[in-house]
Amino acid sequence: MNLFGFLGLPVSMSVHGPQVDKLVYYVHYLMFALFAGWLAYFLYTVFKFRKSANPKACYTGAKSHASSYIELAVASIEIALLVGFAVPLWGGLVDKFPAEKDATVLRITAEQFAWNTRYSGKDGIFGKQDVKFLSTSNPLGLDNSDPAGKDDITAPLNEMIVPLGKPVITYFTSKDVIHSFKVVPFRITQDCIPGLSIPLWFEPTKVGDYLINCAQLCGNSHYFMKGVFKVVTPEDYEKYMAEKSKSGGGAVSFE
Repeated sequence: MNLFGFLGLPVSMSVHGPQVDKLVYYVHYLMFALFAGWLAYFLYTVFKFRKSANPKACYTGAKSHASSYIELAVASIEIALLVGFAVPLWGGLVDKFPAEKDATVLRITAEQFAWNTRYSGKDGIFGKQDVKFLSTSNPLGLDNSDPAGKDDITAPLNEMIVPLGKPVITYFTSKDVIHSFKVVPFRITQDCIPGLSIPLWFEPTKVGDYLINCAQLCGNSHYFMKGVFKVVTPEDYEKYMAEKSKSGGGAVSFE
């Protein structure tokens, strides 16, 4: 039985999720130990140096180095958590991206208050995108003269679909203010910053529909900036892409 089940962490649905949860648990173990230790020390000092047992104040001060040893022990545990768990987890997700040919690649553009998603199509190359092309009829600023973008596919607003069994590589940007893409079961959170294309990768482990939240206050309708991240079977994903290709990349919803 998990000693910290009361933390209420949702079920992990990504390959790296258990590592994140393990780090969270270990940090809570340390915090609980510190709380119990300092509380015990506080109660000890209140009893040890009560007025009835020490009618005359002593100005010599502490002569023991126990507190220094305890501080060194706590620092050592924190370093072990950082070096043994946090840094390897960060390095594995940030420095070791899977090859794009072996992954599902998405370009996600955030805006007040929605998520826009593009796929590269059969050629595997995204068409160019520039703010100078932005218009009512071209909300993502796509360069319609770029031949690489002719087969690009645009998903319905606030919807993303990937196949199970493959890593997902996402590139995040924003059209206006800073947003933050968060899917709790995948244990991922990534800021979307105007002018930058920020990569992130993860791998889902179960078919399902997962809630997308914006984790950065981005305006008066921040609360409504939600979406659905769909993980489907490879067969359903191919069917979806075939339907999208026939529609010329228009908004065809997957059911």
